[in-house]
Amino acid sequence: MRGAQTPVLVGVGTTMQREDDVRRSREAIDLMVDAVRKTARAHAAPELLASVQRIAVPRGRWSYRNPAGMIATAIGAAGATTVLSNVGVLQQTLITDTCNQIASGAIDVGLVVGGDAGYRIRRAQLAGEPVSERESLDEPDVEFKPGSELRHPAELRAGLRMPVGLYAICASAWRAGRGLGVDAHRDAMARMYARFTEIAADNPHAWGRERHPPSLIRDASDRNPMHAFPYARMHSSNWSVDQACALLFCSQARAEALGIGPEHWIHPLASTESNHMVPVSARAELGACPGAGITARAALSAGGLTPEQVDLVDFYSCFPFAVEVYAQESGFSTERDLSLTGGMAFAGGPYNNYALQATCRMAELMSAGAGQTGLVSSVSGIVTKQAFGLWSRAPGPDAYVGIDLSQTVAAHTGTREVLEVFDGPGTVAGHTVLFDKTAPPKGVVVADIEHGRRTVAVTHDLGLVATMQAEEFCGVPVRIHADGHFETSM
Repeated sequence: MRGAQTPVLVGVGTTMQREDDVRRSREAIDLMVDAVRKTARAHAAPELLASVQRIAVPRGRWSYRNPAGMIATAIGAAGATTVLSNVGVLQQTLITDTCNQIASGAIDVGLVVGGDAGYRIRRAQLAGEPVSERESLDEPDVEFKPGSELRHPAELRAGLRMPVGLYAICASAWRAGRGLGVDAHRDAMARMYARFTEIAADNPHAWGRERHPPSLIRDASDRNPMHAFPYARMHSSNWSVDQACALLFCSQARAEALGIGPEHWIHPLASTESNHMVPVSARAELGACPGAGITARAALSAGGLTPEQVDLVDFYSCFPFAVEVYAQESGFSTERDLSLTGGMAFAGGPYNNYALQATCRMAELMSAGAGQTGLVSSVSGIVTKQAFGLWSRAPGPDAYVGIDLSQTVAAHTGTREVLEVFDGPGTVAGHTVLFDKTAPPKGVVVADIEHGRRTVAVTHDLGLVATMQAEEFCGVPVRIHADGHFETSM
């Protein structure tokens, strides 16, 4: 049964700015403080924010050393433990940590706050002006650091430095595994993202609220340049946004003592995550993500729910593959709405903060009566790490669960040895075409080679590059050379 130390979400706050004049725009920390103050406005409890004992912030593209400390000073919570989470740590981890701290009795009130000012950074770049920020020179009490982000040397050699190319390779394998065909898959992605624009149009916190037809999203244009086939700009997360959000948690006992009754509570039923990491090219199945299925099923099981019983769903949407593979692995139909915000391409994908934004939107919708249960996913890397938060307006059948399933995921994840240099035949397992404003497009393949191994190779042959965008290229035999190039061997 749930007890007095059970964590409950009692307030959320979201803020946004769109100021073209850099000298007039507010810093990311100002946006975060605004969001924090909004979490308490619905409650007649002036001492609430001053009683916060732990503040956790995921790192953005700002230079503050201890943003949680700056927030603590602003709200009068000088004694709060301050936490900074570095890039590569799942955003859901901060929610897990805060809820676990409350459930264990270590604290009674905690904040999770995130924000970034990417639009401010972009405007400063365009104006040729520096981005001014206040100094924060003290260090956080606690710092979460990830293991090194994985990029196999073979991937780097092929120029796969940005996430979009690796996500596109995974998408090609996912598509081929379902026999969808290149055009049919592109049509399906465009329909899904067009629906996202409709959701964003109804989200008051969305950065972009314009509805787009599928054709505008699907095909490359001056407004929508191709980045890594089949992904164009409108398939990609937009981090040039100024957005922040905050989530305020209390123990049930503390909430009641502050006069915050159950009608204001949203219950975290489960927080599950995996931090097991495998580079993309070394994954036995490029188009799969077993960790997503394992963590999703664990969360749903803790709440006694099936996918069909979850009212509100938000799958991390940095690129369509993340949505597609999470839905597949966790048993959710892609025919239902899989975003609450409108997705990272349209609602905004503030750097290292989107999962918190989605959780805030879920809480708002629940409080407005739009659903009783919600599931929000988190991603780090190239779907390298996976996490889910399960929420409900009513208490769950059992106590809150916050668990790390990394070992279970590792036991169910197959890997392949990847060679940086190889000369011989291979078969395409996944592929993309990378686009650059300053150079012709080039094709990239991850290829299965002898003895169950893999390698990565490129081509600059424009005829072959065109074929890779028009026809299914997975399964095609290729001849790979030691210099890292390939040609078809048909």
